[in-house]
Amino acid sequence: MAITRVFDIIERLRTYAPKANLLNEKKDGKWRGYSFQEFDEITDAVASGLLSIGLQPGDKVMLIAANSPYWNFVDFGCQKAGLITVPVFPTISNDDLAFIAKHSESKAVFFSEAAFTKKMLILEKEAPNLKFAYAFKKIEGYTHFDELLNEGRANPAGARLKEIQNGISEMDVFSILYTSGTTGQPKGVMVLHRNLVQNVLTCQDLAPFTPEWRALSFLPLNHVYERFVNAIYLFHGVSIYYAESFESIGDNCREIHPQMFVAVPRILERVLERIIGAGEKLTGFKRKIFDWSVALAERYEYEGANGAWYELQRAIADRLVYKKWRAAVGGEVQVIVSGGAALNPRIERVFACAGLDLLQGYGLTETAVVVAVNRFPRKDRAFGTVGIIVDNTTVKLAEEDGEILVKGPSVMKGYFKNEAATAETFDQEGWLHTGDIGTMVNGRFLKITDRKKELFKTSAGKYISPVAIENKIKECRFVEQCMVLGDTQKFASALITPSRANYKEYCKTANLPYNETALEKDEHLHKLVNDHIRKMNTTLAPYEQIKRQRIVNDVWSVDSGEITPKLSLKRKIITEKYKAVVAEIFGAGD
Repeated sequence: MAITRVFDIIERLRTYAPKANLLNEKKDGKWRGYSFQEFDEITDAVASGLLSIGLQPGDKVMLIAANSPYWNFVDFGCQKAGLITVPVFPTISNDDLAFIAKHSESKAVFFSEAAFTKKMLILEKEAPNLKFAYAFKKIEGYTHFDELLNEGRANPAGARLKEIQNGISEMDVFSILYTSGTTGQPKGVMVLHRNLVQNVLTCQDLAPFTPEWRALSFLPLNHVYERFVNAIYLFHGVSIYYAESFESIGDNCREIHPQMFVAVPRILERVLERIIGAGEKLTGFKRKIFDWSVALAERYEYEGANGAWYELQRAIADRLVYKKWRAAVGGEVQVIVSGGAALNPRIERVFACAGLDLLQGYGLTETAVVVAVNRFPRKDRAFGTVGIIVDNTTVKLAEEDGEILVKGPSVMKGYFKNEAATAETFDQEGWLHTGDIGTMVNGRFLKITDRKKELFKTSAGKYISPVAIENKIKECRFVEQCMVLGDTQKFASALITPSRANYKEYCKTANLPYNETALEKDEHLHKLVNDHIRKMNTTLAPYEQIKRQRIVNDVWSVDSGEITPKLSLKRKIITEKYKAVVAEIFGAGD
């Protein structure tokens, strides 16, 4: 059948993969699966219930919840009723929440956590259009989700729903995704059915999907990245398992043995940190074998390019070491996709060498989502790149600065009620300006070199790309987050937050004292970080080298305001927060 609207995927599933464990979550220590039939029936009940309480096609519905089958029930239920979803990160700031609720004119909200009831008070005050609130859990004072289902089942709107769906075009908006951004108020990206569907269709052969596959989902569904991936899972009838939490990802992998998951670079960095940390506890011959295996993996090239002797060594390392790494993520993973930020090529090589196919891709909320991606077979991959441009998308690099410009059916309609921002993003020829700077490698692979707004220039006139250096700094497992700075200054410097868990474990193993309240003064931690940066500097141009670094004993998080929900640094906010430290760094002489 032809798929033109996102909810058409349900009809495809009806004959392609009407399976018993389509959507899965863990309840009371056991996995509970929802069948295709339950998915179809519950989404019908949601759609009928929302119409029964008075919502009309085109009305907006906020969805503020953790990943679960319920998220999909509401998302697809709204689609069936012609309603427009407005997904929001549960960790959103109060100011952004109030702005989005009011700006989107949402009439209903669904939420999952009792902790969110404090934010509901803000919505009640700031969002006059909001009339209905439903909780996925039983929370005193709020209507439970089951009551909406009962309403829908008591008042089925089969004929009305069919009439609504027949009137929905691929050019209709099905969701408004507000980008958090690093500055300014959120902007509502209007995503058409066509945008997401065309991206699913052009990426359907990204990996060798089958209905027998299981996927672990843990990135927030309210972000376009995971939402797109869930759509392609459903398109192929892949069973989706929603992780209990970020901390449980490893355990959940070993329970369900997934064939696929997607991640952002920071998660993959942590996986590698844990692998390296476990190896450092070994002694004697086992430690030598481990170190040799890691060093071997860091030199890996595709298609046997390192020669037969290297491949023989790799086979030995696989038998002794790499197979244990695969077992740590369930033993059956066939593909991991990384997106959302730049991925360190070292991580790509190590994972690939160990038999974990790691594919880096690139896209934006405004392109819903994939612009380029590495893929199967291996000849269609290149380390350090974001892969090949997808078939239905055109990319042009601006002559003046190399900015990536995009056209294609997945490019958004524009920003909701924000003509000025829309006009600023599209040029007169209709090209979407991404703000990212890139180059082509071997005429086939797109490589992101800089973020236009993040580049800074030293007082000597040298441009520095902070992200590339930050990725190198974070190769030190005792670094949790870092920010390179030096705009208009004589040299580059860095603010660093320590990885408390890794350093605490190190101190325990090395029989060293650990004082979490005074890490910024810990001489041994400083030595470990400084030694790493000193070694790293030898790989950089003189003007890129970090001359001074300061450890700040804080945790940067979405809640505390230093990073966005997709883990991008809010550079201006961080600079302002540590302005005294920054002044000391650059005021201490050359």
